[in-house]
Amino acid sequence: MSKTALLCLTAALLSPAASAASFAGQVIYQVMPDRFFNGDTANDGASDPGNPRAWHGGDLAGLTQKLPYLKELGVSAVWLTPVYQQQPGPSFDTDAYHGYWPAEFQQVDSHFGGPAAWKTFVDAAHGNDLKVVLDQVVNHFGYTAPTVTQRPAWFHTQADCDAAADKEVICPLSGLPDLRQENPAVIGFLEENADYWRGQGVDGFRYDAIKHVPLSFLKALLARDKKANTWTLGEYYGADALTVAEYQRAGLSSLFDFQLQTAIKQSVITGGGLGGVRAALEELAKVPNPDEVAVFLDNHDLPRFASGTLFEDIGQERTKYGLRALLTLRGVPVIWQGTEIAQRGGNDPDNRRDMRFEDQWTAAERSVFDVTKNAVTARRASAALSTGDQVLLDVPDKMADDLLLFTRTDAASGQRVLVAWHGGDKRASYSIKSNLSARAARGLFLDPGERVSSAKLSVSGGYLHLSLPPQTAMAFVLEQP
Repeated sequence: MSKTALLCLTAALLSPAASAASFAGQVIYQVMPDRFFNGDTANDGASDPGNPRAWHGGDLAGLTQKLPYLKELGVSAVWLTPVYQQQPGPSFDTDAYHGYWPAEFQQVDSHFGGPAAWKTFVDAAHGNDLKVVLDQVVNHFGYTAPTVTQRPAWFHTQADCDAAADKEVICPLSGLPDLRQENPAVIGFLEENADYWRGQGVDGFRYDAIKHVPLSFLKALLARDKKANTWTLGEYYGADALTVAEYQRAGLSSLFDFQLQTAIKQSVITGGGLGGVRAALEELAKVPNPDEVAVFLDNHDLPRFASGTLFEDIGQERTKYGLRALLTLRGVPVIWQGTEIAQRGGNDPDNRRDMRFEDQWTAAERSVFDVTKNAVTARRASAALSTGDQVLLDVPDKMADDLLLFTRTDAASGQRVLVAWHGGDKRASYSIKSNLSARAARGLFLDPGERVSSAKLSVSGGYLHLSLPPQTAMAFVLEQP
């Protein structure tokens, strides 16, 4: 880093006026670069696209070339799994294609194209008004990273693990060399790494495996991020709303809400009723900053959302439902590459199949994409859906399994949107007592080929009258009398 850049960064860190950036209103697209698109075959190395545990050749050049695809989809930010230089060689017959086995934290792996490819990508992303979120590994090094033998004092030992009261923090995660964050040299190394990537144009960090690092260390790191105006997203696998609240109070901007993700999957994919979703949303409303919480259907650590059913066509239709539902929620939606076409896949590494693009899609996949694009566009054009508050509405018990209703309201513009999730397997009509008022209601989500939504809503005589297609989510702008 240049002396000028370092001075600017130091000033940002020390400025009392600086505060954590907000991602309220953003829609994030998650990318695993090796599995996205191969834009430069010269950096492939010993790749083997036929082996699900090997490098496949995707790189930053490929991601840069596909930025128009992300713009067409309508997202506003891209999150990359780590691009650090990875450990030499495989472990457990698996290459470090995923990025979570780092060896050099301030170098871009040659498989991804090196530092020049990073600069080209980040400049192009910002030129397209896309924010950049980069994974940060703070828990460990890769299994065969040279630093493990060069700096043994940086790592916890088996004796440390055996004596530890909190084994999730001190003991290795999946056997990975566990960093000793109580060592000042390790703290300095990780803080310097965060500063380095800020200097490389990163707008936000996604912190991996935060449940496995000391909370005291994490709080100090996050305080520096906040002063530098860096948005932060934590991955605490399995987090419920209580955990989200705890870590937001500790300084994280955002966490993934796994409790809500599980409820959506059980409802939308398996038809388990909407009661679990309602309960999860009631809990989520209690966290300090619900506008920043990451809501999602699946990711690189979970089986694909569409694979929750054995039947591909049902998976595609219910992914449309799931994505529409996701894009009505308060928070920051995160879409894992390929979910927008209902890509299938089981457990790791099957959930990390190579991304497929327009020239490879079936008509059904194109339909899923079109529905997703429409929902993303509608959300980002609506102040209420993007950043409005969220109020659950009462539904009669006999309808509660199949119907979830809530409003999203933007205080500044006064725009109010009524959201309806419908889990019934047939088109259905509902009349529900309500104190809402509106002279007209306009459906925001359109199926491919539609000019006006087939879902209908009217408000009269103290009742909401809804006519809803099966297994879908709808949003209606309420035009005030």
